[in-house]
Amino acid sequence: MTLSLTPTPIIDHGDSEQIRQTIKKHFLSTYEGYEKLFSLLKNDQAYYEQPEPLRHPLIFYLAHTAVFFVNKLRVAKIIESPVNTNMESMMAIGVDEMSWDDLNSGHYDWPSVQAVYDYRHQVKQLVLQQIEQLPIPVPIQWQDPFWVILMGIEHERIHLETSSVLIRQLDLKFIEANADWTHCQDTGQAPDNQLLTVPEGLVKQGRSLPSETYGWDNEYGQQNTQVAEFQTAQFLVSNKEFLAFVEADGYHDSAFWCEEGWQWRQFTQAEHPTFWRQHDEQWLYRSLCEEIPMPWSWPVDVNYHEAKAFCRWLSNERNQSLRLPTEAEWIKLYQHTFPREQKSHYPHWTKAPGNIDLQHHASACPVDKFRFGEQRFGDVIGNVWQWTETAIDGFSGFKVHPVYDDFSVPTFDGRHNLIKGGSFISTGNEAHRQSRYAFRRHFFQHAGFRYVHSDHEVSQQFNTYETDELIAQYLEFHYGDQYHNVANFPKACIDFIMPHIDASHRQRALDLGCAVGRSSFELARYFEHVDAVDFSARFIQNAIKLVEHGEIKYLITDEGELQSLKTFHLSDLDLDERIQNIDFSQGDACNLKPKYREYDLVFAGNLIDRLYQPEAFLRDIMTRINAGGYLAITSPYTWLEEFTEREHWLGGYKENGENVTTLDSLQRILGEQFEAVCDPADIPFVIRETARKHQHTIAQLTLWRKRA
Repeated sequence: MTLSLTPTPIIDHGDSEQIRQTIKKHFLSTYEGYEKLFSLLKNDQAYYEQPEPLRHPLIFYLAHTAVFFVNKLRVAKIIESPVNTNMESMMAIGVDEMSWDDLNSGHYDWPSVQAVYDYRHQVKQLVLQQIEQLPIPVPIQWQDPFWVILMGIEHERIHLETSSVLIRQLDLKFIEANADWTHCQDTGQAPDNQLLTVPEGLVKQGRSLPSETYGWDNEYGQQNTQVAEFQTAQFLVSNKEFLAFVEADGYHDSAFWCEEGWQWRQFTQAEHPTFWRQHDEQWLYRSLCEEIPMPWSWPVDVNYHEAKAFCRWLSNERNQSLRLPTEAEWIKLYQHTFPREQKSHYPHWTKAPGNIDLQHHASACPVDKFRFGEQRFGDVIGNVWQWTETAIDGFSGFKVHPVYDDFSVPTFDGRHNLIKGGSFISTGNEAHRQSRYAFRRHFFQHAGFRYVHSDHEVSQQFNTYETDELIAQYLEFHYGDQYHNVANFPKACIDFIMPHIDASHRQRALDLGCAVGRSSFELARYFEHVDAVDFSARFIQNAIKLVEHGEIKYLITDEGELQSLKTFHLSDLDLDERIQNIDFSQGDACNLKPKYREYDLVFAGNLIDRLYQPEAFLRDIMTRINAGGYLAITSPYTWLEEFTEREHWLGGYKENGENVTTLDSLQRILGEQFEAVCDPADIPFVIRETARKHQHTIAQLTLWRKRA
């Protein structure tokens, strides 16, 4: 294999201009390496195939990583203008099939392959320009512009791997192998597996800033775990070892599967691992771009459910309690096999000690080829990722990165389990010893597992309540107590609007800037369908929790470090009867997807003065409303350059010596197609900050009807 990618740059010390050039090489290596992966596709049709039903076609992922650069540079206010608004709307969201994803292919008019490559070239030049021009402090910290550049690079490194999984699932008729992606030629005999002891010890996790290399937000903070002595398999479970489970009819015995796993098995009707195929009584194995005779000594590729079922079956066979390791146990194994004095970890190694970082093969290899430590454990790192029992959560002190607030938080739901150790194609941060990646338990990655035996029972405490101060304030604002005799604002707005809405226009509503969802639930009382959109995934996640669980808990600040736990149920507010009418999704109000159209009412609650292009938003949203439909806007008109460049303010300034108010601009812009339904109304609201500090604000509500 000839493909080679540069290592993650060291950013906490050194000459700034040398670091700049290193990052430039790192970007080019990543950007061009990602496109080389897509060179495996034989023709344009391959880009529009959907190898995994729960994921988008490959054309999406080719564009997505470039779109990510543009969108994050804009969020960070490093650049002002889009490169291609349609591309950056369509290709921005929808990577992990979270419950707010839209996977209806009918909603997408995919661009041509050439158009995407042309777009990627434009973005490449844009990013190179930023790398050359941006100031580069040393150390680079996460508030710095170069952190966003590194974020885009590491994001693309992730997709180098996840897209390779999709290509591995693509029909071979769409694949044309080349020398950059050759699989291992060593198959050999699978070794016998045995349990070896790992001693007890304290595991300390968490990075701090400034950090030596780029890290994702979930890696920062602190967590200490005292790990009891345990035994673990010397090798990853090989295809040969897993075959016994298949031949024992393990895929048809529900006793070995957890409830969620059995539901997955029943839905998919899986009979064996997804990269296995049986032909003429011979087992075949699907590598990245070829089908080969089964390499029995290579690790099996499975999802969490299959790994868990195997452990239960093997426990029954051996009359011994076996399970997957926890994250802390995997780290203890790593520490046990890499002595403290050995500092040759990524990105410092000169040659990868395992099948990782694309330094050995573009496939897995025998589980006993790379061994570690005195006990000769196989594949402590590399070959395939290793599933753990640990569902990802934040460490103590975890903070969300404001530019990418939906990287980690949406996975803190108890349904995304951590994978550790990296795979043959894990590069960049993925190969770092402190990386933390998690996937839905039914997902396929280049992932396998090893099993452990321990007398220590696995238990995990989750943040069962919302601790983010801003989110908690909004939850209290939307669902909590009334303060100073001021009515609940989202409810008051909808209560004011609805008597003015004609009964013939109550089919579809759009709630823009829905935050944690109270106005959406109120609209669902009246409309057959409500689309609820917010830019923040953290807000959306809490709204979805309400739909799924009917309740939510959060901490509000009383005084200093003193806090109170609040709980509310949708049923307490009589909001639970029509929740099936609401579709919560993440999106940018200034760059909405084409599917958001044909509404009888659009409600933009306290949104207009937080948009980067409010007039462009108004002109776009007018086209998405039916004739005779309504637009409701509320705002206190608090224009700030933090959110909206001064030249884009709708009001709050003088022009030719005359005052220009936001209402003046609304009447000018909307008056082209709309007429006011009623006089503007003042709607007060109170946001509780602490027990003795509240924000009392008055928003103006205007209601407009589109002329037929």
